[in-house]
Amino acid sequence: MDQTRITRLGKRCLIIFAIILGLNSCKEDKPLIIEEEELAVVIPEDIFEFGFNLNDFYVKRDTVRAGDSFGEIMQRHKIGYPQIFQIAEKARDSFDIRKLQIGKPYTILCSKDSLQEPKCFIYQPNREEYIVLNFQDSIHAYTSRKPIKYVEKEVSGVISSNISETLDQKGISFILAYKMSDIYAWTIDFTRLQKGDRFKVIYTDKYIDDTIYAGIDNIKAAVFEHKKENFYAFEFETDSVKGLKDYFSEEANNLRRAFLKAPVEYKRISSRYNLKRRIALYGNKIRPHKGTDFSASVGTPIRATANGTVTKSAYTRGNGNYVKIRHNTTYETQYLHMKKQNVKVGQYVKQGDVIGWVGMTGNTSGPHVCYRFWKNGKQVDPFREKLPEAEPISSVLKAKYLEYIAPLKVQLDTIKFEVETAQPSDKLITQVN
Repeated sequence: MDQTRITRLGKRCLIIFAIILGLNSCKEDKPLIIEEEELAVVIPEDIFEFGFNLNDFYVKRDTVRAGDSFGEIMQRHKIGYPQIFQIAEKARDSFDIRKLQIGKPYTILCSKDSLQEPKCFIYQPNREEYIVLNFQDSIHAYTSRKPIKYVEKEVSGVISSNISETLDQKGISFILAYKMSDIYAWTIDFTRLQKGDRFKVIYTDKYIDDTIYAGIDNIKAAVFEHKKENFYAFEFETDSVKGLKDYFSEEANNLRRAFLKAPVEYKRISSRYNLKRRIALYGNKIRPHKGTDFSASVGTPIRATANGTVTKSAYTRGNGNYVKIRHNTTYETQYLHMKKQNVKVGQYVKQGDVIGWVGMTGNTSGPHVCYRFWKNGKQVDPFREKLPEAEPISSVLKAKYLEYIAPLKVQLDTIKFEVETAQPSDKLITQVN
């Protein structure tokens, strides 16, 4: 080894030796202090969902696939059939595991170790509800709901074509239009609105877990200016025990009738009651049409327009699948061309109950429901009949109602039309767990 390399090594050794002496000196003269902040352990923030702290588990999420069953899902996650059977038996009073639907989400909470053993199965049949099968210690099942927040909003609009288009331009769900058409079903014909008609609405939107939009919940109050006349509507609870609500005018008159105006919500009248109708397909001969055709997509729910007892639930070549309901000694209704019936003869149904679904059975050229109406055994046009009104507000509740709607009417009257405000405004937030 030459002299130059020896000199370099010697210098390096001296430097290292000096550093070691310096460290020892520091230890003797002044102890090394480690700041407390440097030793702090970062604890993850708790994340709660479905009533569990997700930080305590290894979380697996998926959706039910075609051919999936509860047993197959559990077996994929290393649960044996004896335990699967035990879970199913214990949970059957609360949840039927055979009712898992394709595309619905589920979550499996597993032990936070290398085994990742499933401890809990959570199934979501819809965005609000969830079903918990907990088998961490003992096996138990229950149904619960996610926290829901209701946000009150205001919107106004001026009709240029139709109400759905007006709301769509504001980015508001067309469901609001259907809810309004239902409220005003016996007051305003929404298929014959005029350009320049105006409306103001106070309604509530629904959110799950604060952020997931779950649609429009209800309309609290509205005013519709049709043909220069104002029609007010206020929601009011008439029976707190049964939770019954209805819509009334500013004079406390019920806006509804004993019969709904239409058997479907998402509707368009494609053919009206007409005893002198001529059909080109039959040589332009007169073929009376004794019903009202409501065009709607296949599968749209068909609802009973009033309380009554099912007298027919059958099939004929012309009617297809149909249902007939007797409401009292005076009135009967019939619903034709169903995809499938949802009621049986002798069954009592209430107004709004789903009695079947829109289809194309029988003599029909497209999906619709033909709605027929009998009065004293004779088919009539319900739109030309003076039908009985729904029950009015009782004299006991009327004073309470008028007091309740007073501030709502002021709120409606102060909402500005779209010239001044184009977007809905949030007014109130409430939380429901």
